[in-house]
Formats: sequence, C-alpha cells, structure tokens
Amino acid sequence: MNYYKLIEGTALSLVFLAAVFIPMEKVFPAKPGQKIFRAQWLTDLLYFAGQYFIWGYFVIWVLSYFSFWLDDIVPQSFRTKVASQSIWLQSLEVILISDLIIYWGHRLQHKVDFLWRFHKVHHSAEHLDWLAAHREHPLDSIYTVGLINLPVFILGFPLETLAALVAFRGIWAIYIHSNVRLPLKFLRAIIGSPELHHWHHDLERDAGNYANISPIMDIIFGTYTCPDHEPEKFGIKETFPKTYVKQMIYPLLPKKMAVKLLGKKG
Repeated sequence: MNYYKLIEGTALSLVFLAAVFIPMEKVFPAKPGQKIFRAQWLTDLLYFAGQYFIWGYFVIWVLSYFSFWLDDIVPQSFRTKVASQSIWLQSLEVILISDLIIYWGHRLQHKVDFLWRFHKVHHSAEHLDWLAAHREHPLDSIYTVGLINLPVFILGFPLETLAALVAFRGIWAIYIHSNVRLPLKFLRAIIGSPELHHWHHDLERDAGNYANISPIMDIIFGTYTCPDHEPEKFGIKETFPKTYVKQMIYPLLPKKMAVKLLGKKG
C-alpha cells in the first residue's frame, strides 16, 4: 500500500468536500450560526480519517470476500441478462431494489437493540454537517454498504458500470447530513433532501425517514415526516461516550463493561 498516495488522496478529498459543502452551509444554512469548528468537530475529523486510512479498506475487503459466496444464488444466465441491459435501466433497478432493501434494513437498525448499539454511533452526532456524515462504526458500515450493494452482488449488476451511481450515493450521503436547507421542495418528494434526513436524526430513536435516496419507501410504508422547521436537537437520548476511541469500543463491550466505560471521563 502506498501510504503517501493514501495521505494525499485523503487530504485532497477533505479539501474538495470542504470547498463544496462549507460555502453551501454558509449560504443556505439549515441552522444559521453553526460554526465550522463546532463541538466534536475533531471527533468527526477522526472518523473521516479513520474511514479513509483504515475502515474503508476493511469494509471493502469484507464485502468482497462475502460477495463470492453470493455468486451461485442466482443462475449465471440470469446474471448475464441483467448485465446486458442498458446502463440507465440497470441504474434505475439498482436504486429501486437497494432502496427497498436498505429501507427495511435501516428500520431494523432502529428497532433491534443489537443493531442499534452500532448504529447509534452515527446518531450520537449532536451537530449535523458534511463532516458529521462520516461518523459511523465500521461494523455498521459493513451492514449498511452490504445491504445497499446486495442486488449488485446477487443479481449480477456489473459494479464497474455502476461506478457513477456508487459515487453519487457517497456524495449524496454527505449532502443530506450537511447543514443545508435548499428551497427545492419539488425535488424533495423525488430524491429527498437534507431536511428529511435531519428529522431522521431527531432525538427520537424512531423518528422516521429511513429511505436511502428517494423518500418513496417512507411514503409507501408511512414513515415519511418533514415539518417546515429543523429539529431542536440532534443526537440520542442515551448516555454515550464522547471520544472517538470510546465510541469505537463501546458497542463491542458486554453491558457491564460498557457501563464501566461510561463511568470514566470522556
């Protein structure tokens, strides 16, 4: 592994995302007055660096390893037909199928305590912006990214031809967490928006808006919500560690050990 290239790529990504989203957050702020270097900014910067330096490769390795186990679920003849479709049709199919899968997978993350113990790392962010989007436990990432890409792995959609869609999902995830509220209500019902996801990050564990890209699944299954104002607070009602290292360790510990960890400062 070329660590120089890794450091260079991480730095360039940080600069690029900051250059794109910070001006948007200043011109169209969802919460006016929120500082760039707000509370826990450093913690989220560590999550950003961790994803690029360590956990991103770990997630890719795990998914690549298990994808081979899925190759024989669907006949090769069917997979070949899927791959022979136009890129536009493939993209639409992947969005619809993966959005349906991730909707229910995401909803389970909030309902099932075992999944929530990892997912609440992401929801522990008390301030939302483009950097907070990267706050995610690696095991939670494996679950989420795995579900999103399940139709690609099983049905034979060629990942290389859908690279643009994969890249879009990444940028979209950052956008919907950003401190932005754009006056584009006509698009909100089609492809979603930050205000929808901001309400998902409300203090209530079952606040709704579980869809990935389009809110259509939330509309169909009755979990769509979008008041005309921002939530008063983001985060979780549970007591949770504040530091990066403890947040990474906490979900892995038995309940008694986790309680002891919370008893220590930070």
